[in-house]
Amino acid sequence: MNSNRIEGRVALVTGGSRGIGAAVALRLAEQGADVALTYRQNAEQARQVARKIEGMGRRALAVPADGADEEALTGAVERTVGTLGRLDVLVNNAALFPSGPLADVDTAELGRVLAVNVRAPFVLARAAAAHLPEGGRIIGIGSNIADRVPFPGLALYAMTKTAMVGLTKGLARELGPRGITVNLVHPGPTDTDANPADGPNAPAISGITALGRYADPAEIAAVVAHLAGPEAGYVTGAVIAADGGFSA
Repeated sequence: MNSNRIEGRVALVTGGSRGIGAAVALRLAEQGADVALTYRQNAEQARQVARKIEGMGRRALAVPADGADEEALTGAVERTVGTLGRLDVLVNNAALFPSGPLADVDTAELGRVLAVNVRAPFVLARAAAAHLPEGGRIIGIGSNIADRVPFPGLALYAMTKTAMVGLTKGLARELGPRGITVNLVHPGPTDTDANPADGPNAPAISGITALGRYADPAEIAAVVAHLAGPEAGYVTGAVIAADGGFSA
C-alpha cells in the first residue's frame, strides 16, 4: 500500500496542460487527488489531461488563466475551491523561458516575464493560503539554471527562478505555524515539447548532467508528488534539485 497517497485532497497545478505540469497533474491524480489545472492557450490539450484524470476516477477542472493576469489567477484559485470544494496543494509550475542577449530584452518582455515567473507564484500563494488547511502544500517548479547558468543569454530567466528560492523560504517561515509546507523543485533538462531531448542543443545540454541525459517529465512529477504527500510533512523551505547532477 502506498502510504504517501493524498486521497480526498484537491490540487491546483498551473500550466498543467503539457510538459512537466501535465505530468504533475496526472501523478497527483494517481496519488488520489482531484486536480484543477490552468492553461493559457491550448484548451484541447488541457481537456485531454482532464479526461485522463477523470479516467482514473478523480474529478478534474481545466481553467483558462494567463499568468500575467492577476485577476485570472486569483479566480482560478476561487474556482477550484468553488467547484472541487477545497484546496490542499498548489503547484506553481507555469513559467516563461526567455533567452537571448541582454541588449535584446526590452521593457515589455521584462515586465511580462517578471509577471508570469515571479508575480504569479506570489499572487497564487497568497490566494491559496486563504484556503489551505493544516497539512497543506505549496510546491514551486524552479530551474537548475538558478544554481548554474551554463550558457549566455539566460540572465533574465535565471533571475526569475532565483527569486523563487527567496519566495519559498519566506513562505515556509510565514506558513509553517499553520502546518503548511512550502518547497521548491529545480528540474534539470527535461524532455518536453519546449525542450525536446532530440533537439539541436540536447547533446551539449545532456553532456553537462552527471547522468548524461534529459529527464522524463514523470521523474520530476514523482518528486513533486512526494512533497505533496504526508511522508514529506517535515520538509519545508527546501530547494530540491532533480537535475540529473547538472549542478553537481
